[in-house]
Amino acid sequence: MTSPFRVLQRITANRKPAEPAGERCEMCAEAIADEHQHVVNIEGRQLMCVCRGCYLLFIDQKAALRYRAVPDRYLSFPNFTIGQGEWDALEIPVGLAFFFRNSALGRTVAFYPGPAGATESELPLAEWRAILERHPEIDVLADDVEALLIRVPERGTSNAACLLLPIDACYEFVGRMRMLWRGFDGGQDVRRYLDEFFIAMSERARPGGAR
Repeated sequence: MTSPFRVLQRITANRKPAEPAGERCEMCAEAIADEHQHVVNIEGRQLMCVCRGCYLLFIDQKAALRYRAVPDRYLSFPNFTIGQGEWDALEIPVGLAFFFRNSALGRTVAFYPGPAGATESELPLAEWRAILERHPEIDVLADDVEALLIRVPERGTSNAACLLLPIDACYEFVGRMRMLWRGFDGGQDVRRYLDEFFIAMSERARPGGAR
């Protein structure tokens, strides 16, 4: 050991052990609980963990701000239907995706899960608008911070599931799917988690009304 190291030992010997580092607000560095809120960096399309005070600075969805607070809104749309032809026209290769409006790009984008995580897909705008015109009740997303999660049954029936969720819930969902994914189609664990997630989110959601 070197002499400087012994000096450092003596300096720290009588100090109390440091408290374990917890998660901190990515804006002001205040300590935050495991359950906390998020804001979206619109330009970088990144989620940031924040304290309640910083969160409240960005709740105005109409303000021209670099950051936007992710709201805690969960809606279900039990009357939503989509045919297999309509889904295929969106050019999404799997029967599950979440959709959100990116204000920086000025358009709706879709992400679908896979073994590499979330894959982005540019939507044919005419086809997406046709779905919104037929189901105006789902056209209520706050830009950048809310998403529609749509699941189409494997056999292509019209009994699809559609939920409006905070964008952080969608990213957490896709991240969990990636961890569980096995083989070409995800495997049994992914299918089980998918069913459990939709049940849990549907129980939490309130019915979305028509505009």
